This record gives sequence, C-alpha cells and structure tokens, in this order.
Amino acid sequence: MTKCSICGNKIAELFLEKIKGTVVKKAGSSKQYPVCFECQKKFPNKEELLKKI
Repeated sequence: MTKCSICGNKIAELFLEKIKGTVVKKAGSSKQYPVCFECQKKFPNKEELLKKI
C-alpha cells in the first residue's frame, strides 16, 4: 500500500498496482509524491500541493 505524502492515509491500489489518486513531481527533481483524492480536493492546484509536502 502506498501512503499519501501530505496526510499519511493509505491510498488504494487498482489493477497492476496503479494507485487511486495522483502523483506529483517537483520541477527539476525525479522524486514523485503520491497524493490521495481528499488532499487533491483541499489543494486544487499543483503549487499548493507541493507547498504542503
């Protein structure tokens, strides 16, 4: 199971280990951060999501 980078809740996985959520990546970095749907609703744009990580 994957955990959300912001709230720490578990993110459900779909077929072939795809996560039910999204993955954001900082510019200039190869590190990826999984984010759940609840955090996506709280922070609608990418810049706000990356501030909270």
